[in-house]
Amino acid sequence: MWEEDALARFDVEVYRHTMDVDLLGPFLAVARALPLLRLSPRASIVNVTSTAGQRGEADYSPYAASKGALTSATKSWAVELAPGIRVNSVAPGWVDTDMTAGALRHDPAERARIESQIPLRRVATADDIAAPIVFLASDMARHITGEILNVNGGSVLCG
Repeated sequence: MWEEDALARFDVEVYRHTMDVDLLGPFLAVARALPLLRLSPRASIVNVTSTAGQRGEADYSPYAASKGALTSATKSWAVELAPGIRVNSVAPGWVDTDMTAGALRHDPAERARIESQIPLRRVATADDIAAPIVFLASDMARHITGEILNVNGGSVLCG
C-alpha cells in the first residue's frame, strides 16, 4: 500500500491498512502455506519488498517501514525455514504500475525527474521485476537464501 502519510499529519488508519496489506498479509500467507511448502523438496518463498524499506521514503514512512520489516522477516525466515525452504526477496524501485500511475503516467515532468535519478534512466516494467522473482524461485537459485535482490536500475546506489 503506497499511500502518502506524512508524519506531520500521521493517519493511524493509513498506517494500519499499510501494515495489514504489506506486512501482515505476507506473514499470514507464508504461515498458512508452510504445511504445503514443507512437502516440496525445492520449496522457495520470494517476498516483494522495496528499496524504500532500505533507504526510507519521505512522506511514505508507513510503506517504507512495512517493507523494511518484510526485509527483516525474509532474513529471519531464511534461517528459520532452512534447509528445506529457501526465502529471498526482490526489492524494486520505481515500477510503472497502477500503484505509481499518479506520478509516472499522469505527470510527464515528474516521470522525467524520477528517471533522471535512476542510473539506467528508466522506470522498471512489471516484467523487469517478474524475471528476477522467477529466477529466485527456480532451481538456478538453489544455493541462494536470505538475500534481497535490488531491481531498481541502480537507484539504491544513489540513496
